[in-house]
Amino acid sequence: MSAFVYPARFSTGRDGRVLVEFVDLPRVATDGKDLREAAEEAMDALGSDLSIRLSHHEDIPASSPARKGQRLVPVPLWLAPKLALYLAMREQSVNNSELARRLGVHEKVVRRMLDPAHATKAEKIQSALEVLGKRFIVAVENAA
Repeated sequence: MSAFVYPARFSTGRDGRVLVEFVDLPRVATDGKDLREAAEEAMDALGSDLSIRLSHHEDIPASSPARKGQRLVPVPLWLAPKLALYLAMREQSVNNSELARRLGVHEKVVRRMLDPAHATKAEKIQSALEVLGKRFIVAVENAA
C-alpha cells in the first residue's frame, strides 16, 4: 500500500518563522509565521512540486519513512488520486491509449485524469485504478 505523505524537517529560524525542508525533495522548501501556517504552506509546496513533475511526466520520488524530529506532510487531496493513477500506469507500463482502451473511453479522458489542472471526479480515477488492479482508499488518523 502506498501512503501519499512525505517527511519534512520543521525548524524555527532566527526571525521566529518556521522553516520546512522536504527530505526526499531537496528543491522544495517553504516557511510560515507559525507551525500551523508552515504546515499549510508545506502541503501547498509539496502539491506544486509533484503536480509539475506529473505534468512533465517525470519520476515521482518515493517517500522515505519519517525519522525522529520529522513530520509527515500529506499530498493534497486534489492531487493524490492523480498521482496514484500515474504511478500505477508507470508501474505496469500502461500508456494513456491502452488505459483508455481498457476503460472504453477516448484517450483525451485519460489525459484529463492525469492533468493536475483538470478537476476529475474521484469516481473516474477510482474506476481507472480498478482496471489496473488497484484500489484508492482514504484514511483518517489521529494527529501526532
